[in-house]
Amino acid sequence: MIQTILFNGSIYTLDEPHPQVSALAISYGRIVALGSDANIRGLASANTAEVNLGGKTILPGLTDAHLHWESQARSLSAVDVFEVPSKAIALERVKQRADTTAAGEWISGHGWAQDLWEDRAFPTKSDLDQVAPDNPVILKAKSGHASWVNSRALQLAGITGSTSDPEGGQIARDASGEATGILLETASDLVRDTMPNPSGEQLADMMTAAQELALKCGLTMIHDFDEPSCLAALQILRERGDLKLRVLKQINQRWLDAAIDSGIRTGFGDDWIRIGALKLFADGALGPKTALMFEAYAGEPDNYGMTLVDKEEMIEYASRASSFGLPTSVHAIGDKAVHDVLDVLESVRAEEAARHEPRSSRRHRIEHVQIIHPQDIGRLAQLDVIASMQPIHAMSDRVTADRYWGDRTAYAYNPRIQLDQGARIAFGSDAPVEPLNPWFGIHAAVTRQRDGLPAGGWHPEARLSLQESLLGFTQGPAYAAGMEDRLGKLAEGYLADLIVLDQDVHAIPADELAAINVLGTMVDGEWRYRDFG
Repeated sequence: MIQTILFNGSIYTLDEPHPQVSALAISYGRIVALGSDANIRGLASANTAEVNLGGKTILPGLTDAHLHWESQARSLSAVDVFEVPSKAIALERVKQRADTTAAGEWISGHGWAQDLWEDRAFPTKSDLDQVAPDNPVILKAKSGHASWVNSRALQLAGITGSTSDPEGGQIARDASGEATGILLETASDLVRDTMPNPSGEQLADMMTAAQELALKCGLTMIHDFDEPSCLAALQILRERGDLKLRVLKQINQRWLDAAIDSGIRTGFGDDWIRIGALKLFADGALGPKTALMFEAYAGEPDNYGMTLVDKEEMIEYASRASSFGLPTSVHAIGDKAVHDVLDVLESVRAEEAARHEPRSSRRHRIEHVQIIHPQDIGRLAQLDVIASMQPIHAMSDRVTADRYWGDRTAYAYNPRIQLDQGARIAFGSDAPVEPLNPWFGIHAAVTRQRDGLPAGGWHPEARLSLQESLLGFTQGPAYAAGMEDRLGKLAEGYLADLIVLDQDVHAIPADELAAINVLGTMVDGEWRYRDFG
């Protein structure tokens, strides 16, 4: 039985044999026919719901291939210090929250970036002490790789001048050896581990709001990189009947043994929640200058970044994961980190070949690939490693990248290089590091601009076509999730995941892509968000 027919539309399928049609038919969550209005409407029965699109544009649903879903959900109720132009504004927002928060309760926030401030200096605990003396405060940096805390938070975490730096992290200290209130990389966990966490039920409630935001942006699937608490809350959401997005869930490093002991392999689950890859961190990030580089940061001749998991340990993890049916996904931002990860995956690929395993059975990924050494540009394609990138980062980071990486930025934030080499691309937002809206990423990939700057685009040779950008948010993530046979395009037998837009993306100027509005989002044949007649 045909349950739903959409007709009188401009439907871009991203399916090469039939790139554009005006109508499609849906039955039990799948697309069963596509074609002209006359042909498809002829399939209707008395019980078929027919939707006249009035000429509106339809695309396959979009996927965010890299975000932090629990963090995104929790960020909606946190203090908003995202890209504030000064420390004073950040402090004023913390003060406003402290004025309405009971003494002793935690205050958290996200999104500050000291490179946007006039002096570009890291803030200190004393700054926060002045506006929130009675509350422990933790503000995560925009990059997610540093935290700014006050004295109360340091006290609760037991951090003193004699506290040793944790493995893979650093407690910033002043000239006397006292903690300044800036915690880099894993040092942030010393404070986070003392904070009360919401229950699974509470977190599921938070995710409901985040999910509505995602659907209004046109997302129908996400690839999540947060902790098992996120998976638990997602399952609660599903048990309630409220899960409206598909989820690929990665497994973080410390949970690998548990996954192996339980026999979980990639693809475990179903089309709503399924297991992806092991997640490792090779290095830090550009903002706190902890991304691992071959050459030192400009103006800091002794700073080459930080190694979070060294090459030998990465090989052990990735090799073990692969032998038990799990690919590996590695966060690597600096060119030295990307190089090391490629060496690791080259070794693992050799082991897989010796076991006669096809490469498609282990869909390894490098997350971010923010800068790559010229000698390494073809290696992702050679090893069939997915470049999981976030085009919006190029626009947020370009000034900082130019300042600290100089001429090396020709090889930074550059999916064009990878596509030209034949590598597979999957695009995301890294939310809440960046806004969740995928149209910001599509706009950035096509224009290499933000708010019209810089004129002509930043490294305009790295621009992508609209088609390439859309594929990065559809078919690329579908392949990374092992779902390319049923997701990423609109074709017979594919899942009925699609979006309705207020404009034809192929008919508007590229600089208007960021302003696209989604009027409807369908997942599994049901409208999960709809704002049109």
